Amino acid sequence: MILEASVTGVFKTFLLILGVFVALRFIGRLMIAKRNLEEENRLKKERDKFDRELKQKKINLGKTSILNSRSNSSIEDVDFEEVV
Repeated sequence: MILEASVTGVFKTFLLILGVFVALRFIGRLMIAKRNLEEENRLKKERDKFDRELKQKKINLGKTSILNSRSNSSIEDVDFEEVV
């Protein structure tokens, strides 16, 4: 069997390879854009959470609160000198 190469066959093959390469680059760029968008959304959520926490801490600045008293004993306020 004798194989012959034609100019049009080589040209079609070249265009096919070039088209696949361009399509893969396009898909790659779409995937990068999607990843960047997800990262931006994650960072925005973290920043919003930080801002809410900062605002809450500024509101409660100087206030005293008792957290999770595990025992049923009564809480007694003492003077500074009595605390050892």
